Amino acid sequence: MSTEEAEARLRRVGPNRLPEPPRKNAGTLLVEVLREPMFLLLVLAATLYLVLGDPAEGALLGLFAALSVGLVVVQAYRSERALDALRAMAAPVARVRRDGLVRSIPAAGLVPGDWIVVGEGERVPADAVLREGSAVRVDESLLTGESVPVVKQIALLGHDDPGLPGGEGGVGLFAGTLVVSGHGLAEVVCTGLRTQSGRIGASLASIVVEKTLLQQSMGRLVRVLGLMAGVVSVAVFLLHGLLRGEWMGGALSGIAVAMALLPEEFPMAFAVFMAFGAWRLAQLRILARRPAVIETLGAASVLCVDKTGTLTENRMRVRALLSPEGEAWIDAATREVPEAVHRLLEHAVLASRPDAVDPMDRAVRHAGDATLADTEHLHEDWPLARQYGLTAELLAYSQAWEKDEGGIIVATKGAPETIAGLCGLDATATAAMLAEVARLAAKGLRVLAVAHAGPFDAAPEDPRAVAFTFDGLVGFEDPLRPSAPQAIALARSAGIRVVMITGDFPATALAIAAQAGIDTAAGALPGAEIAALDDPALDAAVARVSVFARIRPEQKLRLVEAFKRRGEVVAMTGDGVNDAPALKAAHIGLAMAGGGTDVAREAAAISLLEDDIGHIVDGIRMGRRIFDNLRKVLLYVVAMHVPIAGLALLPVLLGWPPLLLPMHVVLVEMVVDPICAIAFESEPGERDLMMRPPRAAAAPLLGAPQLLLGALQGLFVLGGVLGLHVAAVARGIAEDEARTLAFIALTAGNFALVRINGARGPALPRLFERGHRAFWIVVAAATAIVATCVLWPAAATLFGFAPPGMPGTLVALGVGVGAAALFEPLKGWPPVRRALGG
Repeated sequence: MSTEEAEARLRRVGPNRLPEPPRKNAGTLLVEVLREPMFLLLVLAATLYLVLGDPAEGALLGLFAALSVGLVVVQAYRSERALDALRAMAAPVARVRRDGLVRSIPAAGLVPGDWIVVGEGERVPADAVLREGSAVRVDESLLTGESVPVVKQIALLGHDDPGLPGGEGGVGLFAGTLVVSGHGLAEVVCTGLRTQSGRIGASLASIVVEKTLLQQSMGRLVRVLGLMAGVVSVAVFLLHGLLRGEWMGGALSGIAVAMALLPEEFPMAFAVFMAFGAWRLAQLRILARRPAVIETLGAASVLCVDKTGTLTENRMRVRALLSPEGEAWIDAATREVPEAVHRLLEHAVLASRPDAVDPMDRAVRHAGDATLADTEHLHEDWPLARQYGLTAELLAYSQAWEKDEGGIIVATKGAPETIAGLCGLDATATAAMLAEVARLAAKGLRVLAVAHAGPFDAAPEDPRAVAFTFDGLVGFEDPLRPSAPQAIALARSAGIRVVMITGDFPATALAIAAQAGIDTAAGALPGAEIAALDDPALDAAVARVSVFARIRPEQKLRLVEAFKRRGEVVAMTGDGVNDAPALKAAHIGLAMAGGGTDVAREAAAISLLEDDIGHIVDGIRMGRRIFDNLRKVLLYVVAMHVPIAGLALLPVLLGWPPLLLPMHVVLVEMVVDPICAIAFESEPGERDLMMRPPRAAAAPLLGAPQLLLGALQGLFVLGGVLGLHVAAVARGIAEDEARTLAFIALTAGNFALVRINGARGPALPRLFERGHRAFWIVVAAATAIVATCVLWPAAATLFGFAPPGMPGTLVALGVGVGAAALFEPLKGWPPVRRALGG
């Protein structure tokens, strides 16, 4: 094709790439954040106070609003850009024949009709049909989940249908697959969204990403509290205006009450927890693309794992050697094998290309180097005389070598039936060999047979023209990741059901599942049977079966949806294009990003930058810890809102001068409380974190029991602070100083509630134990802020404070801590212990 024609076609069909998902800019993110009712009220309150009240106070309120909104926007913006670097690392290049020359161009520039050069070790850049080639074998595991390469045939001119991936003897090469042996020329027939991987990627657009359980729970809680705050604040405004005729003061008091009742700290605490959670996971090489999903990991009740590349290492390793004289089972630690299999392994090595991409050739070479070193069975100095490529007519690969002492020896390996034919085995011997093949296959192994012929004076023209001697069978496995059994055992101990969903054969799937510790009692349910089941029947099947084999991409999606219909919280792992729809549909999608595809990473909420399934358990532990600590901090926030709302509302109802102004409310809720939330975030997980079942999907973040406990704690602090203020006024202390004493007591109660809610058991007796460094740092920081507001004249004037003496300060501190500590003895009461999660 000429360059001009290629450019014209490119304008017609578009570039050979998947459209990138829409990226949100800072402005779009800002609009989304401001749709949240709490943030919107904060901004509106700052604006109204700026117009109606003191400009300095309004400006400070606006600063608090900008900082809180900005934190959430920045975190969301960083998450949106988190995968750009991974995508840039994988920009593909294609070798294409244009204008009579072969040149390298970006794969995005390919068009239908281009002829591309494909070779060993290269990714196929577009869907194509093979026009010329020699011994082309392709690893299609990213599309099919099948880890064994398949042989490709040459397509006749005029035949432009690549067919479907998977199976031997096809003519199609598919975008993203890997050529493991051979070379050839292929004609591009589909690009971009029209490729097999593109169609899967396009199907992702129809899958709706659900809000996380925590977001749903928080949304319900915020709506209830927002409605309550709106009603009360309007009532305060009307009461103040009608009874006193002070509409301006009524508007500002209404704002103060609304802000006191609304949990502005909820999104701030949520942002802090998700930001720190994403950072902690990053230290484990886990990238949270949607940080809110981190918490949902803790609620996962079903973990769907793909076999190839997730449980296994997606490579081949020699596991079994069976010769007529004996057999040997080897693993990564094996350094020698019995003499009975030496000749078998020797000829298997001779039938494998040096420096090959083919995973089976590499596995044989590695086994030979590991177990035949320093023996006469390795022949690294023999020159290669000839190669005989694997074809559709002869499913065996052969190599001829020149021996040191002269003569040519030919070694071959391939399909057992083919090798039996080359060796001239009779029916009885062939049946016995196939029985051994079946025995190995039942253990999940791929099996090749090995034979040799010679010596000859010259390399034969056709390996079928000579008589071979049968050497035996070699069994290959895709080895289980070392971390997989322990990770699955930990998941099961945490009450999480682990199921395997794979495109591989049932026998292989069951063997790997048994090694990994997945339940195989119900056997494997193949994709052909799933296709015949309606949704109710499939729902019943997933309740008992834990291994699903020969599964197509759309069936993975059906299985995820079936688990979701049963009320399960589904986590799905995978690395291939075929996993992407299920990754996006699951509550938690976990992409194995190290060897995975861009489509899988884009679909998943979380990417494991190192392909280690053990990190999933770390993520689950982190999710449970985040939920526990987030519930603790929100219980604390509820407790703190009771005295704040009471101190803002009661003086209005009782006709007293205002005790807490909007400035004080914002100081507590937007500065002191969020700083204290950091102390909760750093709390270590409870000891039984991974020994309890997942929480129910419908379990609220804060239910009625937790709200009642928070209200009770708050009433204790409110009673102490209000009593202190009344006593101070009765003793003739000035209004500003009395307000300052009340605020100091409120702050001390705040600190005490942090520790009280930080542990399910008694907290104050262990206040000075190691492990609470973050708490003391937070106390120091918040104390410095409050001290600045009290002692710095300009800030004291702005907040209406007057510095009290040391005796009064100590009394205020004691009142605040003592009032909060009244809740400590109640922790041993069973209803309270249950509400706290004990």
